[in-house]
Amino acid sequence: MGLSTMEVPLKAGVALADRVIRLIRQAFVDRPDFDTAVSRAVLQRASAGLEPEVLRLYRPAAIVAFGPQDTAAHGYAAAVQAALDGGFAAVRRLAGGRAAVFHQTTFAFAWTIPDRDPVSGVRARFGLLAEIIAGALASLGIDARVGEVEGAYCPGEYSVNARGRTKLMGVGQRMVAGAAHVGGVVVAGGSQRIRDILTPVNAALGLSWDPAAVGSVEDEIGVLDCDAVEAAILRAFSDRFTLTEEAGLSAEVLGLAGTLVGQHRPFGA
Repeated sequence: MGLSTMEVPLKAGVALADRVIRLIRQAFVDRPDFDTAVSRAVLQRASAGLEPEVLRLYRPAAIVAFGPQDTAAHGYAAAVQAALDGGFAAVRRLAGGRAAVFHQTTFAFAWTIPDRDPVSGVRARFGLLAEIIAGALASLGIDARVGEVEGAYCPGEYSVNARGRTKLMGVGQRMVAGAAHVGGVVVAGGSQRIRDILTPVNAALGLSWDPAAVGSVEDEIGVLDCDAVEAAILRAFSDRFTLTEEAGLSAEVLGLAGTLVGQHRPFGA
């Protein structure tokens, strides 16, 4: 039996150029917990065969996103308060590890991929996303590399760094039956904001890290140009896939997100 239009796996047999990805740049900056719930809703609907492959790329609000290890930590409540005191919202992550930071000069991405066997493709998805982002940043003149940086916040082997020294992109992954979500952040500017907010947050969580390992595109090329960063990311995706942009998410996605939002509030519904 052939693949339906809702099943577009990463594995052999489907050329990248033949994959059509729905591009959406809609964000919910005034409702960061709802924004995360939207990604969960898209993933759930993709799992049920109700959504195609979707890439959301957008500039988010100022958020500290906490992972499951963070929420179980003794200092979690203090870490949430530190985020709030620093002017950042606090949310529970859909995917990934330790506390990560988003703000208005970063780009959040949420890539939902229908896949009958998502577990077998986990490393391929990580690798492809890292390759795409590294290529996008290299096109801006950055010595962009894939790999973990010593002392980085929320470390991961598929992070993208500059010169092997500072982290520019972090990524996490969530899998459910029939679909996967690859989500994370690219730091265009404002690396000092990340250092400033993670200093009290990670202290509360008892995490050891090196603030000097935080980087941004701005730090590397000497200018903050968010439009150029966004264009480079979209070009890198368009070089591999067919992107079809839509103005916004469906009423069905938004309605489902409304029922899920409590799961992404810092202390639940």
